[in-house]
Amino acid sequence: MTGNRFHLGIDVGGTFTDAVLICEETGRIDTAKVPSTPADPSIGFMAAVARALENGAVDPGAISHLVHGTTVATNSLIEGKTPKTAFVTTEGFGDMLEIARQVRPSLYDVHFEKLRPLVPRDLCYEVPERLDATGSVLKALDEGAVREIAAALRTHEVRSVAVCLLHGYANPVHETRVAEILREEAPELLISLSSSVCPEFREYFRASTCVINACIVPVVARYLAGIEEGLGRAGLEAELLVMQSNGGVLTAEQAASKPVFMVESGPAAGVVSANFIAGRLGHADLISFDMGGTTAKAGLVLDGRPRVTKEYEVGAQAQPGQGMTRAAGYPIRTPVIDLVEVGAGGGSLAWVDAGGGLRVGPRSAGADPGPICYGRGGTEPTITDANLVLGRLNPDYFLGGEMPLDVEAAAAGIRERCAEPLGLDPVEAANGIIEIANATMINALRLVTVRRGNDPRELTMVAFGGAGPLHANRLCMEMQIPTLVVPPSPGTASALGLLVTDLRHEFSRTRVMAADAADVAGNGFTARIRSLFEAMEEEGRRTLRREGVAATDMEFRRGIEMRYAGQSSEVAVTLPGEAAGDGTVGGLDAPALADAVRRFHAEHERAYGHGYPEEPVELVNFTVTAIGRIARPRLPRIGSNGRGISDTQRGTRRVFFSDAGGFVETAIHDRAQLSAGHLVAGPAIIEEVDSTTLLHAGYRAEVDEFGNLLVSPGGAP
Repeated sequence: MTGNRFHLGIDVGGTFTDAVLICEETGRIDTAKVPSTPADPSIGFMAAVARALENGAVDPGAISHLVHGTTVATNSLIEGKTPKTAFVTTEGFGDMLEIARQVRPSLYDVHFEKLRPLVPRDLCYEVPERLDATGSVLKALDEGAVREIAAALRTHEVRSVAVCLLHGYANPVHETRVAEILREEAPELLISLSSSVCPEFREYFRASTCVINACIVPVVARYLAGIEEGLGRAGLEAELLVMQSNGGVLTAEQAASKPVFMVESGPAAGVVSANFIAGRLGHADLISFDMGGTTAKAGLVLDGRPRVTKEYEVGAQAQPGQGMTRAAGYPIRTPVIDLVEVGAGGGSLAWVDAGGGLRVGPRSAGADPGPICYGRGGTEPTITDANLVLGRLNPDYFLGGEMPLDVEAAAAGIRERCAEPLGLDPVEAANGIIEIANATMINALRLVTVRRGNDPRELTMVAFGGAGPLHANRLCMEMQIPTLVVPPSPGTASALGLLVTDLRHEFSRTRVMAADAADVAGNGFTARIRSLFEAMEEEGRRTLRREGVAATDMEFRRGIEMRYAGQSSEVAVTLPGEAAGDGTVGGLDAPALADAVRRFHAEHERAYGHGYPEEPVELVNFTVTAIGRIARPRLPRIGSNGRGISDTQRGTRRVFFSDAGGFVETAIHDRAQLSAGHLVAGPAIIEEVDSTTLLHAGYRAEVDEFGNLLVSPGGAP
């Protein structure tokens, strides 16, 4: 392969670390999957890099593009492994993190306890200063007080500090000066400013976002520096890019300074991959279903764009989605692909609760020790163990035979922990585990479709992850989703998503104003908004320029977050338009703004079931997305290999189907032998190195020109 250049994507998951290697010239794809190393994720990362290079027989110097997706930021928060962090705010607001929000996720749960603040009260400092809501200075900054705070931070050996002053979003002058003084007095401090991380109103949400960034900056910076050092030793000179929560990528330098933008790095890559795969088939509206070893994740793509939200929480029981009343975790106000994540991965544990009910998840066996059948010391049954007992997994072909599975141990574990306490036999208990897991995942699918005002019968599902194709057909059956797409190598599809996206930076500014002010002639209303957009675009242009993006590869998308007057949450509306000569999309004049308001009414009705076109509308946040386009690798098409469908069959195996009421002798097909035009009729199992697809009776799978399995009921897909 001398002379060719390659793109490499590495996705670190809770159970496995995946790699995808794509040749720029030929489109050839090589994949690798190794166990994750939770104690030090960089070990699994470098092992995946080495395995991918070995599988593809590629020299490290031939890698021109390297992207990483990781959960190290989220894990450090959940596990409480963050260094000592301080919080600096305006005098009188030192209790902000303790007070948080006066809402609870479960209204009548008298045992509910709020999460402990990430910064303890004794490390929350107040500084005399005050701005008003327009950013005008009401009280000058007391610089002497800031120097006293710096001395206290040194005394307490604080590593990182978050600065969030009242109305700092409207004018960063005091926050900037606080940072300058802290750097003078304590140069070793890592400083996060709310005016840089999240320049939007709502003090607690801005403060929480800034504090989370400050908490994980040392962890992520150290992790990425270690990764870059390891890559250097291995001879990889390509710049390291990191997946963001919004589906774009950014440089390792940017990720190290603003890691709050990458808390959902890995899951976001999966949605990007699903959108890319379905887009090539002409599907613009789809559900992304990613079931890995630890969790299952469902996301929504409409009109070819993943849905993005700013209403997201990280921490215990936190889940993204619309509405800000869950209050179970720490809120983050940065753009995140809207995912619903549930504890129903292949490694999710099955157990019997105190009331004698069978439960599945949210705890997971993870990568260490893993399911019982892995033979690594696991003692609690998992979804993977249940699928093995039901005949759905081949014990001799897991990971292509690299990891043999112990059927007897899995059955014994299910018998001891689940079947005997419930008075069932192991097969009945195993089927119960699968049915409960499927019900949990169906609920997640409903949350991203029906609860968002979308009919699943009008959508396509793209299923991936090591365990996704095993469950997807049944989920589509229950949700009446007409078409299921299973891509080649579904176990590494998220890593593919790392290589088919662009550099992306999000900018926002809060300026609350009435939309009908645009109707007042000659008041310069739209000119002021244009000026706001142009300032953010210039900031984005400078950032992309520093990252080496040519002006012709830059694109800027404008948006406005609106609400009805008196509401407490907003709906985002993208300004439509073709790219202008400067790469800007979304021109603005009075008619364009009126059209945006009309679309706000329609989107509000679609999302919430009601709209009020006669009510006054407020413009709240103005946003710009700066995109630096990256060349995508060309993926190959496959032709026919001239073999009949019978030539792809490895034999048969007894597989349990709940809809058939028992075990069915089922054809087993080798996916590596399938080619374009092949048609597999259910019931059937299609095996490949990193995943297994289960096909129910009454369904069929057709292989398309890209090697995808197109699964549909009855007739032609």
